Amino acid sequence: MSKIERIEVMQVDLIPKVIRTDAIQAFTKQETPIVRITTDDGIVGTGYAYTVGTGGSAVVAMIRDDLAPQLIGRDPSKIEQIWKSLFYHVHANAIGATVSLCLAAIDLALWDIRCQKAHEPLWKLAGGAQDRLPLYSTEGGWLNFSVEELVEGALEAKEQGFLGCKPKVGKPSAAEDVTRLEAVREAVGPDFAVMVDANQSFTVSEAIRRARLFEPLDLAWFEEPMPAEDLRGHMRLSSSTSLPVAIGESLYHPAHFREYLANDACSIVQVDVARIGGITPWLKVAHMAEAFNISVCPHYLMEIHVSLCAAVPNAQWVEYIPQLTDLTTDAMRIEDGHAIPSDTPGLGIAWDMSVVQDRLVEGSYAQIRLDDKA
Repeated sequence: MSKIERIEVMQVDLIPKVIRTDAIQAFTKQETPIVRITTDDGIVGTGYAYTVGTGGSAVVAMIRDDLAPQLIGRDPSKIEQIWKSLFYHVHANAIGATVSLCLAAIDLALWDIRCQKAHEPLWKLAGGAQDRLPLYSTEGGWLNFSVEELVEGALEAKEQGFLGCKPKVGKPSAAEDVTRLEAVREAVGPDFAVMVDANQSFTVSEAIRRARLFEPLDLAWFEEPMPAEDLRGHMRLSSSTSLPVAIGESLYHPAHFREYLANDACSIVQVDVARIGGITPWLKVAHMAEAFNISVCPHYLMEIHVSLCAAVPNAQWVEYIPQLTDLTTDAMRIEDGHAIPSDTPGLGIAWDMSVVQDRLVEGSYAQIRLDDKA
């Protein structure tokens, strides 16, 4: 039995290559907490999480001070046991984003170790259901873009081989949202998927109103129309529209998804592996959705979600937003508008640790060793 002998935690900040603005916020930087777990037989697993600009130092501090010391000397193969014990160790601070992001970074590193030891890629070890997934692009659809820029981004996505695009909605005027979407639909034609994302910006009445206005545009889904905590609002919307309602990036525990699914409050699940707390709970949510005959189309993090989507039978789309380009040596493989999971043993992410080390946020690096605990 191998044991965990060292944990390293650090943070790198990444600046988006385009200005990203949605209905409630601007994405100015991605804080990227990274965890490296080393076993006594020399296997190193790497995991990570992210924020959209704030809270990264809290994630690093909780891992360093509260969670990493709990890992020293433990068997890294007991992933379920570790996840549950860490969750309850900081339970007074759960359920929420900070704890979930901490658990995710650790859980991903443990799964990386598991896959390396098994000499298998994540997508096969976790299920091996699909060997490619359709891709849609969000990069050309930000709310700060003009109508002309929105259309240009959609056409560029189509020309590049993507199979869909996702414009943001949430302009003060419903008519302006409709005008923008009509321009996109006319430009790309009827056979190209168009999704929309409101980033939780609407009230119940406004979400119902805009869904009615959006219905003639044949949208693939209406994403995060209202605050995620408004379960009953989503129930009302789902029962009033023919548009598929997509939720999940702002839910932090499998029980939250259970309530949405059991109450017919959504028809697309967008579980985010970082915000749900890692691969371990992500797979539970995906299979729970499968039991309700609901598709999984995860939020962001394409570099890890491509492998998770390939692992389960009900994954439908991967969202294209390049995230780790500056920190990796190989990009996600794309063929004919589809994302292809890596066959390399591990998570399928080729980290360039020399670049990571060069770009560390000052003061963020720490390591906890077996000798320290002794």
